[in-house]
Amino acid sequence: MHELVVAMAIFVCLVAASLGSLVLSERLPAHHRQEETYNVVRLAASIFVVMTSLVLGLLVNSSKNMFEAIDRNIHAFSTELILLDRTLRHYGPEASDVRQRLRAYVRQAINGTWGADASPVLEDRAAETLLDEVGNGLVAMRPSDPVRTEMWREAEVSYQNVVRRRWVLIEESEGTIPTPFLVMLVAWLVLIFASFGYRAPRNAVVATTLVVSAFLIAGSIYLILDMNVPFSGPIKISPAPLQRAEEQLRR
Repeated sequence: MHELVVAMAIFVCLVAASLGSLVLSERLPAHHRQEETYNVVRLAASIFVVMTSLVLGLLVNSSKNMFEAIDRNIHAFSTELILLDRTLRHYGPEASDVRQRLRAYVRQAINGTWGADASPVLEDRAAETLLDEVGNGLVAMRPSDPVRTEMWREAEVSYQNVVRRRWVLIEESEGTIPTPFLVMLVAWLVLIFASFGYRAPRNAVVATTLVVSAFLIAGSIYLILDMNVPFSGPIKISPAPLQRAEEQLRR
């Protein structure tokens, strides 16, 4: 929702800048509409066009890299869950209670992040409580022979890896685009769109072109911001790895 509000605000700013410049330019005194003045405005706008293109490219690359990194971490997280469950399965019936808690945690992690009532990963206290119960169950286990002792140690290592991966995902889920950086980018775009309306013909084709261009730019920024927060919005990390892990845990 935050990303959508930002995109709508950008669209309004760009439309206001371009159409406002289109209307006001005709009312300026003649010496403000000379060819020399227009050349300076166009030159200044061209500088910011290049800078804006570079910055947008950097934002796309940054959001894409973060999205792919979190996707890799989701796969690694799912793998650790499967390894932990298999170790507990080989341990024997004494670990069945811990396995049930682990299955409950995975189910809650999927429903809490991708379900109809999904919430930010950091606020999923139910999943955190279930994962803590898995750890408590491991602590309560008492291996009766050297083989089970080694399995218990492997399970403990896998559990610590699961906890670490979970907190890595939490830290990465908030996005990395600084607000001042985004504000500066929008300011450049406003200047560029204002230059488009300066001395442009006042007709429906020009007005429509400016509005559609503002919409497409705002939409592009929305997609960049949404990809930068990969657990919400239309561009979202797939739950398939965790769903496959849940299927493995049910066996």
